Amino acid sequence: MGSSGSFPLDLVLFGMIAAFLVLRLRSILGRRTGFERPPERVQVPPNADASRGMAEGRVIDGVAEPVAPVAPARPLPDPASPPGQALARIQRFDRSFDAVRFLDGGEAAFRIIVTAFAAGDRARLRSLLADDTYLAFDTAIRTRETGGERQHTEIRAIRSATIESADLRGSIADITVRFVSDQVNMTLGREGNAVAGTDAVTEITDLWTFERDLTQADPTWRLVAARSA
Repeated sequence: MGSSGSFPLDLVLFGMIAAFLVLRLRSILGRRTGFERPPERVQVPPNADASRGMAEGRVIDGVAEPVAPVAPARPLPDPASPPGQALARIQRFDRSFDAVRFLDGGEAAFRIIVTAFAAGDRARLRSLLADDTYLAFDTAIRTRETGGERQHTEIRAIRSATIESADLRGSIADITVRFVSDQVNMTLGREGNAVAGTDAVTEITDLWTFERDLTQADPTWRLVAARSA
């Protein structure tokens, strides 16, 4: 759910954050993004024999060359759990919804928004965030600019992106995603000195809630809330 300019046509943009503490925004840059729908991809049945890929590798001098097994799909909530049941309701309401593609887009969005916030790219953020969320980001960026500060952020790795909760109220769908990432976040002063954050890689966990009215033609999921876990 992501912030960002133009994306591939088959990506579903995401964007949202509804209440960000300014201090959080200034000291920890890596925490915002939008989503896009990535290209369609082949789903591997959960009971597929991973070892079969070994036999299908190239044969060299009569010996089958090992190949890496296909990576498993992203883990999703148990269908019997409250989040799993909510996702099923969302999918019944919107047949184009796919939870795995949603998470793929969410990861892409996370990178986009974090990068845009660090760069102060308001145009990119505006298209991905709900109104209140955008105002929070804009306030943090203006505070940074007024103080002559700049943000340095690097996402070294996104370790996981999993669905924490989901809900469907009428036609309004909400999905909360837990992002665990390795980041470097520093706020630099006028002289280039670090005034907040650190140049050490830090594991950060964020919970972002994305929202969309499923009756609207616009496929964008807006970021409406975010917090650190």
